[in-house]
Amino acid sequence: MPKQIGLVDGQLAQCPDSPNCVLSQGAQDEQHAIAPISYSGAPLDAKVTLERVLAESPRTKIKNSTEYYIHAEFTSAIFRFVDDVEFLIEPASESAGVIHVRSASRVGYSDLGANRKRVEKLRAAFDAAN
Repeated sequence: MPKQIGLVDGQLAQCPDSPNCVLSQGAQDEQHAIAPISYSGAPLDAKVTLERVLAESPRTKIKNSTEYYIHAEFTSAIFRFVDDVEFLIEPASESAGVIHVRSASRVGYSDLGANRKRVEKLRAAFDAAN
């Protein structure tokens, strides 16, 4: 398990320098930056929808789920590489309507855009389910 998994001072961890990570919450550069997932309604309803989307995603396991945080592992079909995807649902009192996301490869340097594509695919599935 990578050291960067989990919240750091209430936020998702920064991406490493390698280009195999995207982050919606305070990314240090454009290469790693991605937009958060938007939602309407109650944060916990958004979490239920997100968990359903993750459960329907192939080769995906939810490893940790708390009130506003989810950590899931995605395993690639061919080489069985594991990527870690984390979600932080902003509570209504802070900025309702935003789910921050961090998706990072555990091994290698470049992911050929796989993490960015995964987040965009999850965003589309979430929007369709919401």
